Amino acid sequence: MQDFLIIHTTTDSVKQVMDKLEVKLKEKGVKIFARINHGKAAEEVGLTMPPEEVLVFGNPQVGTTLMLENPAIGIELPLKVAAWQQGNHTQLAYQNLDKLKEIFGIQASINTIEILKKFMEQLINSVK
Repeated sequence: MQDFLIIHTTTDSVKQVMDKLEVKLKEKGVKIFARINHGKAAEEVGLTMPPEEVLVFGNPQVGTTLMLENPAIGIELPLKVAAWQQGNHTQLAYQNLDKLKEIFGIQASINTIEILKKFMEQLINSVK
Protein backbone atom coordinates (compact mmCIF):
# COMPACT_ATOMS: atom_id res chain seq x y z
CA MET A 1 0.00 0.00 0.00
CA GLN A 2 2.85 2.40 0.80
CA ASP A 3 3.91 2.16 -2.83
CA PHE A 4 0.47 3.26 -4.04
CA LEU A 5 -0.25 5.85 -1.32
CA ILE A 6 1.71 8.70 0.17
CA ILE A 7 0.81 8.95 3.86
CA HIS A 8 1.42 11.79 6.30
CA THR A 9 0.58 12.11 9.99
CA THR A 10 -0.93 15.06 11.84
CA THR A 11 -2.10 15.67 15.39
CA ASP A 12 -5.25 17.46 14.16
CA SER A 13 -8.52 15.57 14.21
CA VAL A 14 -9.92 14.17 10.97
CA LYS A 15 -12.54 16.93 10.85
CA GLN A 16 -10.00 19.68 11.58
CA VAL A 17 -7.58 18.62 8.87
CA MET A 18 -10.33 18.06 6.30
CA ASP A 19 -11.82 21.48 7.10
CA LYS A 20 -8.35 23.01 6.55
CA LEU A 21 -7.97 21.15 3.25
CA GLU A 22 -11.35 22.32 2.06
CA VAL A 23 -10.48 25.96 2.86
CA LYS A 24 -7.08 25.72 1.10
CA LEU A 25 -8.62 24.16 -2.00
CA LYS A 26 -11.33 26.81 -2.18
CA GLU A 27 -8.69 29.54 -1.80
CA LYS A 28 -6.86 28.06 -4.79
CA GLY A 29 -10.04 27.86 -6.86
CA VAL A 30 -9.98 24.06 -6.98
CA LYS A 31 -13.36 22.41 -7.55
CA ILE A 32 -14.53 20.23 -4.64
CA PHE A 33 -16.70 17.41 -5.94
CA ALA A 34 -17.50 15.64 -2.67
CA ARG A 35 -16.65 15.25 0.98
CA ILE A 36 -17.49 11.78 2.19
CA ASN A 37 -17.80 11.05 5.91
CA HIS A 38 -17.36 7.28 6.26
CA GLY A 39 -17.80 7.41 10.04
CA LYS A 40 -21.17 9.14 9.72
CA ALA A 41 -22.27 6.68 7.02
CA ALA A 42 -21.35 3.78 9.32
CA GLU A 43 -23.43 5.31 12.14
CA GLU A 44 -26.42 5.61 9.80
CA VAL A 45 -26.45 1.82 9.38
CA GLY A 46 -25.84 1.05 13.06
CA LEU A 47 -22.08 0.49 12.87
CA THR A 48 -19.24 2.32 14.54
CA MET A 49 -15.76 3.09 13.31
CA PRO A 50 -13.09 5.68 14.03
CA PRO A 51 -13.49 8.97 12.17
CA GLU A 52 -12.61 8.77 8.47
CA GLU A 53 -13.34 11.16 5.62
CA VAL A 54 -12.45 11.47 1.94
CA LEU A 55 -12.26 14.73 0.03
CA VAL A 56 -12.66 14.52 -3.77
CA PHE A 57 -11.41 17.51 -5.77
CA GLY A 58 -9.74 18.59 -8.96
CA ASN A 59 -9.38 20.86 -11.91
CA PRO A 60 -11.17 19.58 -15.02
CA GLN A 61 -8.61 21.28 -17.29
CA VAL A 62 -5.79 19.30 -15.69
CA GLY A 63 -7.61 15.99 -15.38
CA THR A 64 -8.87 16.16 -18.95
CA THR A 65 -5.28 16.39 -20.21
CA LEU A 66 -4.49 13.09 -18.53
CA MET A 67 -7.69 11.41 -19.68
CA LEU A 68 -7.06 12.45 -23.28
CA GLU A 69 -3.79 10.56 -23.10
CA ASN A 70 -5.33 7.51 -21.42
CA PRO A 71 -9.08 7.54 -20.70
CA ALA A 72 -8.68 4.70 -18.17
CA ILE A 73 -6.96 7.06 -15.72
CA GLY A 74 -10.42 8.56 -15.21
CA ILE A 75 -11.03 5.77 -12.67
CA GLU A 76 -8.47 7.53 -10.43
CA LEU A 77 -9.64 11.08 -11.07
CA PRO A 78 -10.58 13.48 -9.61
CA LEU A 79 -7.89 13.50 -6.96
CA LYS A 80 -8.70 12.37 -3.43
CA VAL A 81 -7.32 12.77 0.06
CA ALA A 82 -8.37 10.36 2.78
CA ALA A 83 -8.00 11.12 6.47
CA TRP A 84 -8.56 8.61 9.25
CA GLN A 85 -7.97 8.47 12.97
CA GLN A 86 -5.26 6.06 14.02
CA GLY A 87 -4.63 6.12 17.75
CA ASN A 88 -3.91 9.70 18.84
CA HIS A 89 -3.06 10.83 15.31
CA THR A 90 -4.72 11.39 11.99
CA GLN A 91 -3.31 9.83 8.85
CA LEU A 92 -3.60 11.72 5.57
CA ALA A 93 -3.21 9.76 2.36
CA TYR A 94 -3.29 10.44 -1.34
CA GLN A 95 -2.37 8.51 -4.45
CA ASN A 96 1.26 8.26 -5.47
CA LEU A 97 1.13 10.05 -8.81
CA ASP A 98 4.36 8.38 -9.98
CA LYS A 99 2.57 5.06 -9.56
CA LEU A 100 -0.43 6.31 -11.54
CA LYS A 101 1.92 7.52 -14.27
CA GLU A 102 3.42 4.02 -14.41
CA ILE A 103 0.12 2.11 -14.25
CA PHE A 104 -1.55 4.17 -16.97
CA GLY A 105 1.55 4.64 -19.17
CA ILE A 106 1.42 8.43 -19.03
CA GLN A 107 4.21 9.84 -21.21
CA ALA A 108 2.99 12.91 -23.09
CA SER A 109 1.54 14.44 -19.90
CA ILE A 110 4.54 13.92 -17.61
CA ASN A 111 4.66 17.67 -16.92
CA THR A 112 1.04 17.53 -15.76
CA ILE A 113 1.88 14.70 -13.35
CA GLU A 114 4.86 16.67 -12.01
CA ILE A 115 2.67 19.75 -11.45
CA LEU A 116 0.08 17.62 -9.63
CA LYS A 117 2.77 15.99 -7.47
CA LYS A 118 4.09 19.38 -6.38
CA PHE A 119 0.55 20.68 -5.79
CA MET A 120 -0.39 17.70 -3.60
CA GLU A 121 2.83 17.88 -1.60
CA GLN A 122 2.39 21.60 -0.94
CA LEU A 123 -1.30 21.15 -0.12
CA ILE A 124 -0.73 18.42 2.45
CA ASN A 125 2.25 20.20 4.00
CA SER A 126 0.14 23.35 4.39
CA VAL A 127 -2.44 21.60 6.59
CA LYS A 128 -0.55 19.04 8.66
